[in-house]
Amino acid sequence: MFLLPVTVYILVRIDFVSLAIILVLLSKWRMFAVRPRYWPANLIASSADILVSVALVLFMANTSIQWWQLFWTATYSAWLVWLKPRSDVFSVSVQAMLAQLLGLAVLYLKFGDTPLVALVAGTWLVAYLAARHFLTSFEEAHTALLAHVWAFFAAGLAFVLGHWLLFYGTIAQIIVILTTVGYGLAALYYLDSHDRLTALLQRQLLAIMFAILLIVVVLSDWTGVTV
Repeated sequence: MFLLPVTVYILVRIDFVSLAIILVLLSKWRMFAVRPRYWPANLIASSADILVSVALVLFMANTSIQWWQLFWTATYSAWLVWLKPRSDVFSVSVQAMLAQLLGLAVLYLKFGDTPLVALVAGTWLVAYLAARHFLTSFEEAHTALLAHVWAFFAAGLAFVLGHWLLFYGTIAQIIVILTTVGYGLAALYYLDSHDRLTALLQRQLLAIMFAILLIVVVLSDWTGVTV
C-alpha cells in the first residue's frame, strides 16, 4: 500500500505527473477483471477512490515545496491504508465527502479557466459520484434519483456562479457553498437514518448552514464583470 504513494511522489518530484496519474489509474485494474457488463458498476463503485487519488496527485504536483508534497503523500497513504478499506456507514460517508471536496477543488483550481459547459459537466459528475457513494451505505430505495437531484443542483449552481467564479485564495466560492450545503444535508440524512436527529439538532445544523451561506453571500464581491 505504501509503495504506490512513494512511487507517485518520486514521479511528481521528477516532473512526470502524467505518468503518476496513469500509474494511479492502472492500480485500479481490478475494476476491469470481470465481464465488460460489470465495468460501469465497478467504475461507479470505485469513483470516490479515483477522485481522491487523482486529486491528491494533482495537489502534490501543484506545489514545489517538498514538505507539502510529503504531506499529500502521507495523506494518500492514509487514504489507501486506513480510510479506503473501511466499509462502515460513517467511513463511507467520509469517503464520499472527501471525494466531493477534493474533486471539486481540483476541478476549479486546475481547470477553472475552461469553458463554462465543461465546469458544469465536471461539477455534475463529481457531485453525482460522491452522492452515489454516500448513499450506497444506506438502505435507500431512491439512490439514483437522489444522486441526480444533488448533481443537478450542483450543476445549476455551477452554471450560475461560473459567470463570476469568485475565489477565496485558491478555493472557489462554489466549493464553499456546495461543501456547506452538501455536508449539512449529509449530516441530517445520516442522523435521521440512525434515529438520532432531534428537532433541536436539526435547527442547529440548519442555522449553521444558513449562517455560513449568509457570510459567503454578504462578504463576496458581486461587482465584477460577468463572463
